[in-house]
Amino acid sequence: MEPMNYLEELLTRYPVLSSVKDDIKEAYEILENCYKNGGKLLIAGNGGSCADAEHIVGELMKGFVKPRAVSAEFAEKLSKADPARGRELADKLQGGLPAIALTGHPGLSTAYLNDVDGNLIYAQQTYGYGKEGDVLLGISTSGNSKNIMYAMTAAKAIGMKTIGLTGRDGGELKETADVSIVVPEKETFKIQELHLPVYHALCLMLEERFF
Repeated sequence: MEPMNYLEELLTRYPVLSSVKDDIKEAYEILENCYKNGGKLLIAGNGGSCADAEHIVGELMKGFVKPRAVSAEFAEKLSKADPARGRELADKLQGGLPAIALTGHPGLSTAYLNDVDGNLIYAQQTYGYGKEGDVLLGISTSGNSKNIMYAMTAAKAIGMKTIGLTGRDGGELKETADVSIVVPEKETFKIQELHLPVYHALCLMLEERFF
């Protein structure tokens, strides 16, 4: 199956997303280029969007709908590293597309919140993890989340590509990100309900491309 077939399937199931077809395609191309060149994805969101960030990592870092067996070459290296454990690892490890949700670091986050500025936590993580060629995906239903916008600024200064996933009128995120997918809803929960099929489609497209 070709990656773009998943996009067509998405639009068949969710015709309301037809208005953002080109933006989803552009976001996919940015992510494809990132992974093709050895980059990684950083993802930031608040509340339900924070949970979405973790969800996306779960789809990218292991098999989603396809098996992602390790290569024969790496299986051999595992066996040489440890004959017993290596065989089990070769059978069970799955290929991953590097992705980090900027959510699960309470020691860093609480220290930065207490010592510096809570609005800059995602920017600090972006500065620490990010490098030129990586991608930052910012998820904000309003498009105006302060911490997401600070992270976007840091990412641009580093030379990262940026993607926004938002709703309503797109807010500041629409104007700042290299591409923004602004789903056509106004209420937060309805925006979030459309975000999930969008990022599932992107993950399926990337898995098809690389595995």
